[in-house]
Amino acid sequence: MKDEHFLKGRGAQRQVANRFLEHIHELRDDFLEFCALEGEAAFDTKTRFIPVHPKTIVNKVNSPDVGMAYSMNPYQGCEHGCIYCYARNTHDYWGYGPGLDFERNILVKHNAPALLEAKLRTAPWQASTIVMSGNTDCYQPAEHRFQLTRQCLEIFLRYRHPVGIITKNALVLRDLDLLKALHKDGLVAVNISVTTLSEKTRRSLEPRTATIKKRLETIQTLSDAGIPVNAMLAPIIPGINSHELMDLAKTCAEHGARSFGFTIVRLNGAVGGLFTDWIHKAMPDRADKVLNQIKECHGGKLNDSRFGIRNRGEGKMAQQIHDMAKLAKRNYYGNREYPVLNTQLHAAFKNDQLSLFL
Repeated sequence: MKDEHFLKGRGAQRQVANRFLEHIHELRDDFLEFCALEGEAAFDTKTRFIPVHPKTIVNKVNSPDVGMAYSMNPYQGCEHGCIYCYARNTHDYWGYGPGLDFERNILVKHNAPALLEAKLRTAPWQASTIVMSGNTDCYQPAEHRFQLTRQCLEIFLRYRHPVGIITKNALVLRDLDLLKALHKDGLVAVNISVTTLSEKTRRSLEPRTATIKKRLETIQTLSDAGIPVNAMLAPIIPGINSHELMDLAKTCAEHGARSFGFTIVRLNGAVGGLFTDWIHKAMPDRADKVLNQIKECHGGKLNDSRFGIRNRGEGKMAQQIHDMAKLAKRNYYGNREYPVLNTQLHAAFKNDQLSLFL
């Protein structure tokens, strides 16, 4: 049974001081805002959308563990509230905390489309897939209001540039027209995150995300339109969703996914403390078991920062998970392939545009 003080509709159950500012001022907990989806009572505090103006939007990804070369994030912070999210730690750099601040103070990069266009127009830029949502979900609830992701997709289409998308929100289907147009030239692929088939688990782990039914329908709709979909079965958390791996892979395949990927959860930085606090309130009867199994995958710790190992885990439990994944790929995915996107059209587009000035 959940702790009586459990905050419905949020992942983090407490505020965490910004590690750069914790000796300067104290950050206090606020009440939880109204969340109609979860049937909560309304309180005074609401999610804040804060405009920021970065100088760049396309980021080079240097980690060898991440299957992307470049990423971009129109928003920082994420209202989805996934308790395991590694991106929580980045909120410190913006002057906020990784706990409830991460879910309630959403930084909106209004100049993201303009920055992207400027990047794609520069002479030195060589086309390489840019992935939207390398850090926070580009289709989180803020996108309903600001439509920055749609504006960026329009630019990718205009410049014939490849783009990847990672999301767990069915809002991606709003932009099906642009996705179809990009797909005609092999310029888009979508990764849909599906972490569980249990709505009870989903509501606890990822309180403000699309339902599992909607995510599966999204995979089906995109696949029916010919758009390649990879299912992200991540993170796999021992004792919470690890037993679902085979069923997850099979169900996503049945809905049209061409491939799937997964990682074993690692609780880096402040996320370790947040997750520990959360699980003792959300799942007190199995909290210690889950935490110990996570540690078993990371040499006795909740986090392992070693490249090549940190997302794979090690030890017997991690090996069992990898063995299940191999079996699932063999049984359910056969000869399906997730494509490499087209990088040739952008160079041709830039050359054509340059010829206008000669």
